[in-house]
Amino acid sequence: MKFAANLTTLFTETPLLERPAAAAGAGFAGVEMHDPYGVAVQDLRDRLVWAGLPVCLFNAPPPNYTGGERGWAAVPGLETRFRRDLDRALRVAQVLKCPRLHLMCGAAEGPEARATLVRNLRHAATSGRGTAFTIEVINRTDRPGWFLADFDLALDILVEVGAPNVGLQFDTWHAQRITGDLAATWEKVRPVATHVQIGATTDRGEPDAPVLDFLHALGAEGWDGWVGAEYTPRGATRDGLGWMSGFH
Repeated sequence: MKFAANLTTLFTETPLLERPAAAAGAGFAGVEMHDPYGVAVQDLRDRLVWAGLPVCLFNAPPPNYTGGERGWAAVPGLETRFRRDLDRALRVAQVLKCPRLHLMCGAAEGPEARATLVRNLRHAATSGRGTAFTIEVINRTDRPGWFLADFDLALDILVEVGAPNVGLQFDTWHAQRITGDLAATWEKVRPVATHVQIGATTDRGEPDAPVLDFLHALGAEGWDGWVGAEYTPRGATRDGLGWMSGFH
């Protein structure tokens, strides 16, 4: 099992550039993050190389620091902005040698939003310079108005896009919040899932019993992709890492 520490949510007791070393010291095999854009990217790359950890995923587009929406891949009228910001994210990915980007859909609804997302995903798939992409189903309690809040819709869109380098990012927290059945939801989407993230089904803290059961099932089925630890620790990060001991 390859666990990646999410450097946005874990080890927040230290500055971002110190977190790769902390993650390596805690036994993680790699890292992911929401936002690598707020520091000098070469400095971050140097810290990752020193720690010996690859980056497996980060979000695109760069965040809206003015408090606006944090994604617009499905927002009609923002296609030009999507393409411009995708180019910037791809440049960062090249420096960090990150093979996969999460394309954030944003708040939108209706057939036009769906068509916009399909067009943008096809554009990314054909101009990604060898990069793969994910879309993520996110619950609307956490992200009001989020376009992609239904797993059946995500499956339909991925079929319509029809690109081998575009897949599903599966998060245990969102799956349980949306469907109430983590295991059954995974069985439905497993063929298109390319990245997994974990957080407790109750409070998005350290993995709880349903998530640990899910991880054991992943191991039994031979999942060889990354599992991102994207949760909010209930205390100091290192104090809550006992869950990892059963997977080494």
